Amino acid sequence: MRAADRVSPFLDLESAPFTLPGSRILVFRDAGLPDALTVRLAEYERDLDDCVLVRTLRVLDGDGRAVAVSAVHPDRISFGPDVTLTFDGPSALSVGGDGVWTVEVDLPSGDSPVALASADGAVRITSTGVARGAAHADALAATSRIWEDWFARTPAVRADLADMTAFCWWVLGANIVSLPGRGARAVVPSKIGYVGLWQWDAYFIASGLRHGDPDLAREQLELAFGYAGADGQLPDVVHDEGILASSDDLPPGDRDNLRRAGSAIADPTAPIPLTKPPLAAWALRRLEGYVDDPAFFDSAWEAVARSQDWWFTHSDLDGDGMPEYGHPYSSGLDDSPVFDAELPVASPDLAAYLILQDDLLAGRARAVGDADGATRHTARASRTLALLEAMWDESAGYFRSYGAGAPVDAETAVSLLPLLTGRLPGRYVAGILAALDDPTRFATPWSVPTVARREPDYSDERMWRGPVWVNVNALLAEGLAVSGQPERSRALIEETLRLVMHGGGPHEYYNPSTGGKPPRATTAFGWSAALFVDLAVQVSA
Repeated sequence: MRAADRVSPFLDLESAPFTLPGSRILVFRDAGLPDALTVRLAEYERDLDDCVLVRTLRVLDGDGRAVAVSAVHPDRISFGPDVTLTFDGPSALSVGGDGVWTVEVDLPSGDSPVALASADGAVRITSTGVARGAAHADALAATSRIWEDWFARTPAVRADLADMTAFCWWVLGANIVSLPGRGARAVVPSKIGYVGLWQWDAYFIASGLRHGDPDLAREQLELAFGYAGADGQLPDVVHDEGILASSDDLPPGDRDNLRRAGSAIADPTAPIPLTKPPLAAWALRRLEGYVDDPAFFDSAWEAVARSQDWWFTHSDLDGDGMPEYGHPYSSGLDDSPVFDAELPVASPDLAAYLILQDDLLAGRARAVGDADGATRHTARASRTLALLEAMWDESAGYFRSYGAGAPVDAETAVSLLPLLTGRLPGRYVAGILAALDDPTRFATPWSVPTVARREPDYSDERMWRGPVWVNVNALLAEGLAVSGQPERSRALIEETLRLVMHGGGPHEYYNPSTGGKPPRATTAFGWSAALFVDLAVQVSA
């Protein structure tokens, strides 16, 4: 079966809109008018309801009756047997077909609906209006070729994983946008609400893209690394209007809120750096063997090393040798209970990422003959590991976070992620395994929740306060593998793949009790799609 045919059943025009790689146009079903569509534009930090291109679009037959959507394919939406809607390049839609029909388009300008009949030929819809078009067949053929070329890259996986892998590969293609002035394609987390290149997302997305389009995977890291500050800090987001690297880059209201949340250590009157967890080396290592470009790797490893130094030089806010998160945004786990504490927060996941990154930098230094660099990174990783071990609370049985130096009374997934270092003494590994096996903690029907169930702030559906995230599961599976638990690692991978299929697609996060999509979770989510592909390839080898 062709990948495009596997994808069509998922294209419901609700959770998965009709779109095109490189386009900002999204076509949805109209929630209020049967047999109508609505067209919106995906823009950075703008609600889709504020970016309406076409309020309603209907195809009418010769008697003026609305024709229902009969099928949705990656390259076209069909109305009945004769009329199709497709893209005419990234910035326009084309409607055409045989027989007698009319397109009725209601624009947000408030003018009367525009109606063009089949006698007028094809209809072309752009941001500037609706007009007669031409060569609808050519537009359809060009759109088909774009998707055929994309699906030709779909990674080969096990038969039971093929349908969802094809859909996840569609999601990655659908989420491609061009960022003005950046000279590269960004695979955004979602055209439904997340239009920009978030640093952390780029790492996970590149990990999945490498299996079918390693050049596009490299572009994600080039964008993530290409806007570092003079001090080495990597920005949180690269977007249409610039970058997000500081609280001063936020709107004034957000900036004031952040400053009010400051602490005695993190000066609330000063700008707060905004970044994402240091998984840059983890992502870069995954492209080795897929991208043949020594100059790219030389430049990228240098950017990673400077970023690592930034964490220890500029984000160790209390000077104790252990960097902290200066703001929840920088953790990626914005709403986690660990950030109910006073800022800054020293968190065991950050320690684990920094240990892993220094270990990988040491390996890179050895590979290029830099003995001094290898020694420096290895020594710093060992110091950080000692500080991480000191975060273990024996009575509670988990690694604690600390807010402004005080222990945080919340057990979350950050306490599990030190497995990723592969360097934990056995008693800590045993403690984490006990937590994973405990139904009052992390042994939920669908694993792994992001907060222990016994915590008062646990929620099945509130972001980062309980729901399962594919990226956390993927990191934990890797942590189990490198910590001497390969069978448990494989079991978690298989469960994660089943979760995405059970939940109906690569959503932002999942209910750990039902495996379903919580109401506020975004659909067609980039890193969930990419990591499904990555894990599916892994278990299909």
